[in-house]
Amino acid sequence: MEHYYRELVGFLCARLGNRQAAEDVAHDAYLRVLERTDAERIEHPRAFLYRTALNLVVDRHRRHLVRQAEPLEVLDSDERWHTPAPAHDMQLDQRLALMQRALGELSKVCRDCFVLRKLDGLSHQQIAEHLGISRSLVEKHIVNAMKHCRLRMREWES
Repeated sequence: MEHYYRELVGFLCARLGNRQAAEDVAHDAYLRVLERTDAERIEHPRAFLYRTALNLVVDRHRRHLVRQAEPLEVLDSDERWHTPAPAHDMQLDQRLALMQRALGELSKVCRDCFVLRKLDGLSHQQIAEHLGISRSLVEKHIVNAMKHCRLRMREWES
C-alpha cells in the first residue's frame, strides 16, 4: 500500500491546494488504515485508502467551519482546554515513554525523518535536503516509522 503514497499526496494536493496539508492527510489516512483491528482483508486497498483520505478531508473541513463559527468565549469555558487530571498526565507520560522506546528501535535516518516531520514540521523536501537523501526515501522512512510505532504501541499497551 506504500506505493500509493505519492499518488495520494498528489490527489489530495489538488483538492486542498496545499502540499503540506495533503501530506498530513495522507499520513493520517495511512495511520487509520494501519490502525484497523479487524482481521478482514481489505478487498481494494487503493480505493479504501482514498476513501479514508477523503473522509479525513471532509472531517478537517467541518472542524475548520466549526472553529470559525465558535465564539472565543466558548473556547475559554470548554473543559478540554483546562489542565488534565494527574492520572491523565501520568497516562500521557507513559505513552510518551513507550513512543520514545519505539522510536529508539528505528534506524537513525528513519527516526530523524519522522522527528523532523512530526515534531519540527519540516516538509519532505526540506528533510531530504537536510539529510542528503531522496524525497521518496524520506516518505518511505516516515511511513515505516509510523507503522513501527503503531505496531509497538499496540503490543505494549495490550
